[in-house]
Amino acid sequence: MATKPKKRGKFITLEGMDGAGKSTHIPTIIATLKARDIEVVSTREPGGTKLGEQLRALLLHDAMHPETETLLMFAARREHIDSVIEPALKRGVYVLSDRFTDATYAYQCGAKGISSNKIKQLEKWVQGKLQPDLTLLFDVPVEISMKRLTTAREPDKFEREDAKFFEKLRQAYLTRASENPARFHVINANQALDKVKVLVEEVISTI
Repeated sequence: MATKPKKRGKFITLEGMDGAGKSTHIPTIIATLKARDIEVVSTREPGGTKLGEQLRALLLHDAMHPETETLLMFAARREHIDSVIEPALKRGVYVLSDRFTDATYAYQCGAKGISSNKIKQLEKWVQGKLQPDLTLLFDVPVEISMKRLTTAREPDKFEREDAKFFEKLRQAYLTRASENPARFHVINANQALDKVKVLVEEVISTI
């Protein structure tokens, strides 16, 4: 008797400015899915693989041309997709990634001015047809994001940027959300943590 092929897993991504609080809700999302007996792989970008983590250190702390930054992001992403994301999805496992390609459109295109056409070409080359099934965008006003970062760990080069950078970043994210309404859910993260948690659980229950 032929073995029934496993149903492909779902790909969930979390996006938002530094200081938006998205990473705080990763345990909630994992717990919500596991309560439904869904296996989850939690990962991040840049990173997720040995090479990706090495590139992450360079990307977060070393000064470089924005195009170099973009190319390294996609180099790390190629490894990430091949080594972590696609194998898990094929096994029927859900993948939860702290950032993915929307972050490149927001940071490198929206905030740093790299042409969206260049990013689209890299996206098509590196990802093929792979896109998230669901993206949660944690949105907060710029001043709240920057205030939270002042009490955080030692900031990386992105976290040290000025308010103008963060404003461009926020608008780029909101534009991405408006252009892709079928998969984006914008979460108002400028409220009590418990309220945000409830919103996150409600969104995750839909997938």
